[in-house]
Amino acid sequence: MIVRECDFCAIGAGRAPATVVWEDGQNMAFFPLRPAVMGHTLVIPKVHYVDLFEVPDSALPSLMQAVTTVGRGLRAALNPDGMNVINSAGRAASQSVFHVHVHLVPRWAEDRFGNIWPPSEPWTGEVKEGVAEMVRQQLTP
Repeated sequence: MIVRECDFCAIGAGRAPATVVWEDGQNMAFFPLRPAVMGHTLVIPKVHYVDLFEVPDSALPSLMQAVTTVGRGLRAALNPDGMNVINSAGRAASQSVFHVHVHLVPRWAEDRFGNIWPPSEPWTGEVKEGVAEMVRQQLTP
C-alpha cells in the first residue's frame, strides 16, 4: 500500500512549492492555493500534527508566536480593518487538510468574506451550568 505524504508536510520540508512569507526552524507561513481574501495566510508547524489538540504543549508557544508574528506582518503590510485568526479541528469544523494550520484572514469593512458567526441560540441557566460542570470535571487534575 502506498501512503501519500501530507501536502503541508511536503511544503514545510521544501519538497512542494508554496509562496512562503515567513519561516523559522519549527514553523512556516504561506499563502493557500485558494485564498479567501488578499493576504490570507496559513501558519503551520513543520512537524505533522493532525489538529491543534494533538500539538504537544512544548510546541504550542512556538506555533502561537509564529501566528502573532505573521499576523503583525500582515497588519503592517496590508493595513486591514481587522483580522480573523481561525483554526478548524475535525471534519465537522470544516478542517479539510489534516495537518494543523492556523488561517490568518485580513478583513476589510464590506469584504466578501462576510460574517463568520451564525445567530446565537440561548441556553437556559440550568443547561449552561450543567455543561460548565462537565467541562470543569474534565479540567480538574
